[in-house]
Amino acid sequence: MGNKAKSLNLLGLAMRAGQLVTGEEGVLEEIRGNKAQLVLIATDAGASTHKRIQDKTTYYEIPFYDGFTQAEISHAIGRSRTTIAVMDAGFAKKLKELLQSEG
Repeated sequence: MGNKAKSLNLLGLAMRAGQLVTGEEGVLEEIRGNKAQLVLIATDAGASTHKRIQDKTTYYEIPFYDGFTQAEISHAIGRSRTTIAVMDAGFAKKLKELLQSEG
């Protein structure tokens, strides 16, 4: 199993553990509250959504990743979403490790 698949499995676990906030508004709120540990946005999200999320994560210095499609994210968490905030530091750390070593 590749790191991408492991990352998506981990997202599913985080979702079941209640450690994800999904949807653009919820994610923006967590970024502004400086509670998000890692933000993921689908590669095929709309340009304005992508820019708004990326600008906020940059401003608040929150790690940001955009290597999954909406279909991959949605399948992993069981809901149709383009934007996710990982709230738990442990999940975020493991995800970052997997994503950095991918490729």
